[in-house]
This record gives sequence, structure tokens and C-alpha cells, in this order.
Amino acid sequence: MANAGIVQVALLLCFSTTALSMSYDVLQVQQRGSVSASWTLIRQLNGTLHNCLQDRRDFNFPEEIKLQKFQKKEAILVTHEMLQQIFDLFRRNFSSTGWNETIIEKLSEELSWQMDHLKPALEKITEKEKLTLKENPTLQQVKEYYFRIQQYLEAKLYSRCAWIVVRGHILKNFSVLYQLTHFVFKN
Repeated sequence: MANAGIVQVALLLCFSTTALSMSYDVLQVQQRGSVSASWTLIRQLNGTLHNCLQDRRDFNFPEEIKLQKFQKKEAILVTHEMLQQIFDLFRRNFSSTGWNETIIEKLSEELSWQMDHLKPALEKITEKEKLTLKENPTLQQVKEYYFRIQQYLEAKLYSRCAWIVVRGHILKNFSVLYQLTHFVFKN
């Protein structure tokens, strides 16, 4: 009788691992398409750095994220955190930019959609691993990076040039997000 229970538990674990793997594959396709759509929307926001060269700034994007080969769980954590931080940035005062509010709204919807689709995988990871997200050093580096951007925007009083500088960095962030979803979820 006890052996039957063990067999059932083993089968359940195998099934849940297979289902999680399949959901990662679907998640990868969804995220890649959505990251590309977000990148396109950000590119549509007008403004060139040419007139704002004096405002250029390096916010020191964590190199570990570009170079590190993440496991799926950490890739999902980092991806979600980056999307959340970008979403929060574009909810700030961008009125001085002259940017089309419809594009910003579509971008917010796209970012929200991506985060919503990551939530089930994120919940499975945190539930399964009993992770405390505050203890993850990579997530801390991501938060600090976006905090520096936020401080810069505030110091520059959300000027048009400051936003153009930030826009350029966010475009680079989407390249990293695309790589995360392309290479990491694939493994």
C-alpha cells in the first residue's frame, strides 16, 4: 500500500516537471514576441541624443546579467524585475518629452502583459524554492541600477534630454531581456 503511494507521488513529480518545462517553452515564445513589441514601441518615441550629449550618463548596468548563464528560475526572476522597473519608470513624469501618450500607454500594457504572464512561473519558483527575493544579489543589482536611473531623472527634473538618455538605456535593456528569453528559457 505504501509503495503505491510512492509510485503516485513519483508520477506526479514527473508530470509536474514535464508540465513546467512545457509552460517554459510557451512562456519563452510569448515573452520573446512581447519583448520585441515593447522594443518597437520604445523606438517609436521620438528624440535623438544629438542635442543632449551633455546629459549622457552611464548607469552601470550589471555586467553579470549580460555575461551570466542563468538557470530558468533566476532568468524569470531577473526578467520580471527588469520589466517591473521599466514599467515603473514609464509611469513617471514624461510630459516634457512631447512623446505620444498612446505609445506610452501601449508600452505600459505590453509590459503589464509580460509581467502577468511571468507571474505563474514566478509564483511556482518562489513557492517551490522558498526563495526570499530580497536575498538575491542579482535582483539587488537590478534594483540599484534602476534606482540610479530614477535618481538621475529626478535630478534632471524629468527633462526631455534626461528622458532621451534613459530611453537609450532602456532600449539596451530590451536587448538583454530578449537574450534572456531567447537563450535562457531555451536551456
